[in-house]
Amino acid sequence: MSQLLQVPEFAFAFVMMLGVLITVHEFGHFIVAKWAGVRVLKFSIGFGPAIGIGRFRMRWERGGTEYVIAWFPLGGFVRMLGDTTEQFVGDGAEEPEWAGDPDLAQQTLPAQPLSKKLAIVFAGPAMNLVLPVFVIAGTLAFGVDRPIAIVGSVERGSPAESAGLLPGDRISAVDGEPVAWWDEVERAVRARPAGNLALTVERPATAPFEVDFDVVKRAGLDIFRGQDDVGWLGIQHPRQQAIVGVTDADSPAGRAGLRSGDRVLAVAGSEVSDWGELAAAYAAAPGAELTLRIERSEGESEPQALDLAIPVLASLEALGAIPAVVLVAGVSEEMPAAEAGIVAGDMIVRVDGEPIGSFFTFQETVFASGGRELEILVAREGATRTVSVAPRLTTTDVGGTEEDLYLIGIQGENAILAGGMGIDRELNPLVSIPRATELTVELTTLFLQGLKRLVSGEISRKNLGGPIEIARQSHMALQRGFQDFLRLLVLISINLGILNLLPIPILDGGQALMFTVEAVKRGPLSLRTREFVQQIGLVFLMMLMGLAFWNDISRHWSTFVDWLRGFS
Repeated sequence: MSQLLQVPEFAFAFVMMLGVLITVHEFGHFIVAKWAGVRVLKFSIGFGPAIGIGRFRMRWERGGTEYVIAWFPLGGFVRMLGDTTEQFVGDGAEEPEWAGDPDLAQQTLPAQPLSKKLAIVFAGPAMNLVLPVFVIAGTLAFGVDRPIAIVGSVERGSPAESAGLLPGDRISAVDGEPVAWWDEVERAVRARPAGNLALTVERPATAPFEVDFDVVKRAGLDIFRGQDDVGWLGIQHPRQQAIVGVTDADSPAGRAGLRSGDRVLAVAGSEVSDWGELAAAYAAAPGAELTLRIERSEGESEPQALDLAIPVLASLEALGAIPAVVLVAGVSEEMPAAEAGIVAGDMIVRVDGEPIGSFFTFQETVFASGGRELEILVAREGATRTVSVAPRLTTTDVGGTEEDLYLIGIQGENAILAGGMGIDRELNPLVSIPRATELTVELTTLFLQGLKRLVSGEISRKNLGGPIEIARQSHMALQRGFQDFLRLLVLISINLGILNLLPIPILDGGQALMFTVEAVKRGPLSLRTREFVQQIGLVFLMMLMGLAFWNDISRHWSTFVDWLRGFS
């Protein structure tokens, strides 16, 4: 029943997404055709008959143009006088006789010079590439939630720890360039897998200071999930929860009764919310002993609060307590971790001899392993042992999209908290529009790189999605919030704009190519040639759509079966 209730939500999100994109695309063709002096016979959003009941129809005529909003919202078209392709994209109606009317003949598409023809053809894709600029600029006017450039956690054994960076430090510049948001810092660090990097740091009660780092090169993933070397300093934006890991039962922490997985609630009566606060409170504690208030879970029973007397030493690490960044919550059967003997409750401490300071670092290490064997140090009940684990290439869901990634088959406890957030707002259009244009160009460049990798086979063609995937992603984005829906609209609009520029017959790029050929040969292509070329383009497009649709069905077959069962 729940599947049935979601159908209207899917349909609404899908129609709203495609409705906006198609209307903008076709409006580009329409408005430039009008400017060029070409008579537009029909402007339709969707295919088929006009939406309506009885006499009421979403159809009207004005200035010699018929405007229609049709029942099937999976496309749209603008039919112009003299356009010989309407039989492939329109409703099959014949053009009116205009050959005997010189004035009317001048309003046909074939009568226009090449420059105007190309302007009309490229106007649709151009509108799809311009739309993101205005969407992004409009979003900036309302304000966008973004992570602030504040360090949430510092990984053990990292360059950042050696340099003395602390959770709560604000990074105000990278190599002298001012930064305000965390993605600016992360991008600068990851883009430099070797060399020196200078961070300007602001800390409460101290003057701003600069720290120079030798960036560490690590195996990682690029934006397309391809293996690549990335820079690493060991700083993360999310905060680490105050969950303790104890690797040695004979350490002061172990002898005091602390166990891996204990969550510290308070230090000497003062509440702490994350590992940074825990470390600071412990370091500032007077005397030789203090009381930790902890929360401990035993199996499936309710967590219990306990008070433990803990000796005060130089640091938590001297105490024998480290942050439990990779605490295993579950292990998948018949996966490498289970085969190596890893079980729920284990804590992963090191990989290939290097300390693991965050779940993100551990996850990327596994993803980028290429399937090579990893030496993993595991702590269990105050003792450690090393196991060899070879990650296995596995199809998994990542953000609603299935991808092939190297996995070992563990689920980690949620040990992180959200980092500092801020509102990125810009009301001045002289600033917001250039920013939006720059971001649109960046996203377009990324899409072109991804398309190149898809064609070359570097990215699996299983990632190609069709209408079902677009509907699902639209529905998920709308559920998360209108900002996420607009982000997805921007991405799909860029995709639609670029794909329509490809020199494939039926698409706008193919039309432009045929117009150019006609201009070079100084004469129109024969109707038979046009039909043949259009049919080739149609077959190619249908094959591409068939592949995308097959990917959709394969990807969501079980969901589709469950949806059908909802009718019974």
